[in-house]
Amino acid sequence: MATALKLSDDLVELAKISAAAEHRSVPRQIEYWARIGKAVLENPDLPLRMVQDILLSREEVKAGHLAPYEFG
Repeated sequence: MATALKLSDDLVELAKISAAAEHRSVPRQIEYWARIGKAVLENPDLPLRMVQDILLSREEVKAGHLAPYEFG
């Protein structure tokens, strides 16, 4: 369900820059920041990079990009 929000012009401008660099729309960029922030707050002992990698891995699994791990 979409909800209209009032956001500061500064936040939207920052999102435009990051969105362009990451090939996302501005709303998707803000959603991404919110998702990362929520995950970091829920997992304060994990470094940001690990949280980002976990979220990426979860999306790869959803997309079916799996390969068995080969030991040795």
